[in-house]
Amino acid sequence: MMTQVRKQRRPATPKQAAACCGPLDATLDPMLFRALSDPTRAGLIACIAKCGRGCSVGEVAQCCSVDLSVVSRHLSMLARAGVLAANREGRTVLYNVRYAELSRALRALADAFEQCCPVDQRKGGACDGGCR
Repeated sequence: MMTQVRKQRRPATPKQAAACCGPLDATLDPMLFRALSDPTRAGLIACIAKCGRGCSVGEVAQCCSVDLSVVSRHLSMLARAGVLAANREGRTVLYNVRYAELSRALRALADAFEQCCPVDQRKGGACDGGCR
């Protein structure tokens, strides 16, 4: 038995598209993008990731030319966004990259975009995917 896959029609306007709820809506996390969009925060994440272990604010501050209090605020924001885990050991807070959670969030976003616009149809530059 052969089943036909019915292609869903693309919304005619952005307003109609906004009303169409799909996985893309659920995976676009503004807090995550805000956290990742700052060049200093991106550098701090890279520093901690390359270190491969929990790092204190003082250790991380040595990676950049930013004041310790500013580094502390950046790390706190990254922790609130779910990019870093903050673990207290006595008076010291160690920050670790939440690799699995960050990878999962970015992979889910990539999957949602691919569902909206299938890979085989993006090659030609035009997307004919529809709301799902």
